[in-house]
Amino acid sequence: MSRTYRHCLDCKKGLIPAETDIFRVIDGEGDGRLGVFVDQMGDRVLVSTRDCPIPTDLERELRELGMPVFHKKLEQNQKEAPVQIAGPELPLQFTVTEQGVRFKIDMSTGYSQGIFLDQRDHRRQVRERSRPGMRVLNTFAYTGAFSVYAALGGAQTTTLDLAQPCLDWARENFSLNGIDPSTQYFCKGDVRRWLERFARQGRSFHGIILDPPTFSRDDRGRVFRVESHYGELVAQARECLEPGGWMLCTSNCRKLSHEDFRRMVAEALPGFRLTHDPMPPDFTGEDYLKRLWIDWK
Repeated sequence: MSRTYRHCLDCKKGLIPAETDIFRVIDGEGDGRLGVFVDQMGDRVLVSTRDCPIPTDLERELRELGMPVFHKKLEQNQKEAPVQIAGPELPLQFTVTEQGVRFKIDMSTGYSQGIFLDQRDHRRQVRERSRPGMRVLNTFAYTGAFSVYAALGGAQTTTLDLAQPCLDWARENFSLNGIDPSTQYFCKGDVRRWLERFARQGRSFHGIILDPPTFSRDDRGRVFRVESHYGELVAQARECLEPGGWMLCTSNCRKLSHEDFRRMVAEALPGFRLTHDPMPPDFTGEDYLKRLWIDWK
């Protein structure tokens, strides 16, 4: 049955952690809306569609909310920014709260507006695993959300990304949470090259987060595809992991099955304990996110 925004909002609110105003309201087929995804973004709403228009009844309901509503077409170039289709015009940059942690959101950006909602539970677990005296490396860090959670847990963080604007955004997120960015480390460049450098320097970490894009090419033309090279990345990161440390290995690559993902990680880390956990409860649709916690026994 096709559920309304208000019905799903009432159902999902009971599943969302306290002090959280950013979460998935409608999750495609899981909520009776194939190809339609609606996210609450603080006091804004983002509706994303894949290979379909916004259903007429849902669009009418969203337009009646009286808040800014944005639309993103997933079948197009995902770097295109969402388009506002309803509600008052408010600043495109604003702040949201997730589990008491504050993040900057920018509705003018393309692929993501600053945070991946499906990683919320993992961010909480990273904070729980992080303690004073620990060093945590966040690779492919985007806007540094994992880094902020790790630092709030007491860890010294290294935030690594290819894009300088993402690192600048990460610094803003640290500041929003009362953490001086100068007390943390930031590295710009290709993750694989930095991992090679860390290994040569003998620099190690108690926790490492690996959440790469499904496809990338470095400035030397070297190609990375998750379905082919994820195991190599994990093995490389292993060389920088402290004995007794942990890794979070994730990917949203739909070409890769959960079984193949687990096999690739297990082959790269023989003897390690691998733990698979569920998607956040507001994600009721496709189980697309591959995720494994890795613990050095």
